[in-house]
Amino acid sequence: MSAMDDVFDHADGAPEEERTFAALPPVRGGTFVRTWWGRAWLKALEDTALDGEQLKKGRKHARDGSVGAVTVRPGRITAVVRDRDGTGHRSDVLLQELSAEGWHRFLDMAVDSAGHIAALLDREMPPDLVEDAAAAGVELLPGIGDLEPECTCEAWDHCPHTAALCYQVARLLDQDPFVLLLMRGRGERRLLDELQVRSAARAASEHPEPVAAAEAAGVPAEEAFAARGILPPLPAPPPLPGAPGEPPSLETESGPTPGLDPAALEFLAADAAARAHRMLAEALAPGHDRQPVEPALTVTQDAVRLAATPTEPWIAARLASGTGRRRAELDLATRAWSLGGAPALKVLEEDVSPAPDVLARALTQLAEAWDDTDRPPLRQTGPARWTVVGADVQLRLGEDGRWWPYTKSRGRWTPSGPADPDPAAALVGVTAEPGQP
Repeated sequence: MSAMDDVFDHADGAPEEERTFAALPPVRGGTFVRTWWGRAWLKALEDTALDGEQLKKGRKHARDGSVGAVTVRPGRITAVVRDRDGTGHRSDVLLQELSAEGWHRFLDMAVDSAGHIAALLDREMPPDLVEDAAAAGVELLPGIGDLEPECTCEAWDHCPHTAALCYQVARLLDQDPFVLLLMRGRGERRLLDELQVRSAARAASEHPEPVAAAEAAGVPAEEAFAARGILPPLPAPPPLPGAPGEPPSLETESGPTPGLDPAALEFLAADAAARAHRMLAEALAPGHDRQPVEPALTVTQDAVRLAATPTEPWIAARLASGTGRRRAELDLATRAWSLGGAPALKVLEEDVSPAPDVLARALTQLAEAWDDTDRPPLRQTGPARWTVVGADVQLRLGEDGRWWPYTKSRGRWTPSGPADPDPAAALVGVTAEPGQP
């Protein structure tokens, strides 16, 4: 028997529904876990915790052997975790037990497959066991938000002590998946006894009684419709946070999925948080319900939007490569985006064809924008483009009837200012002499 096996002996006098494991030795190099279910446990911790720095400290506590004996019982794991100065903190992590109905479904599922029981007895948890349990409506492994921390250090989220406890329990789970089942509410001996009883009953009856399906809860549609006038008003909308939320750190013990770039994902998460904050601010603003809905961006437009925000050079390079642009082309696109978003980008990259009525109004505007003596010589060079004769200056008409000024730089037409409903106003900023308004 190995030293690791020794820690799985039951403490003298401990009840079947509670097990205490001796403190594990420090970890010298390598990772904490070797099994897929141990990694799934750590992923639930890393997805739940809001502060990646606390996880790093907890991982170091666990590596250093600062976690004392671990007690496991239904719904809770407990240990004393010591700081570097020797201060001990009682730390608990709560995991919801399966309901009686959940255990009923799990046991029925396990009895149907002798391989599942054999794997558990071999201290294995094959993926198909977990998948079959999920198909029966039973989630064995924890997910995001399932590991609830409690610690005498009074942190409101996972602290280094509860994180260290979770990392240590991952090592226990590596050796024996029955530890997880005990947390979910059944000790090994009780679970095996119940499986044996069900197996015997299944063998004794060739035609078992089908389990009646629970009657779906609900309210008849006519009742719900009749009550519409007496329903309470909707609650007040939530207050707007002062700033977007901070995305979680993706530097984890379990490592990224092959092909996944954590730094790029952190960048996208931060951008999503900023957009969500902006959208909430707009939704809470008066008159929001009367504002037109913005069309969804294409992948190419969204890449330009991302590049237009302050980013690291490697991000801009990735976005240029992903959209098939050279870096100079992406810089030009981001300049257009900064001046007017998706409409400005379309005017840059497409020779748009406004609707006939929009084009007719635009031609009238061009005719009336200047006196005869002030009108610059304009030559139409496209369906919606007019170039100033003898100058590297151009007006482009957008689909909404607004005018965009362009100048030519190094052989490229470059957006030079925001759009304006008046072609003269749009043009004057790029044609005025220095010092002139």
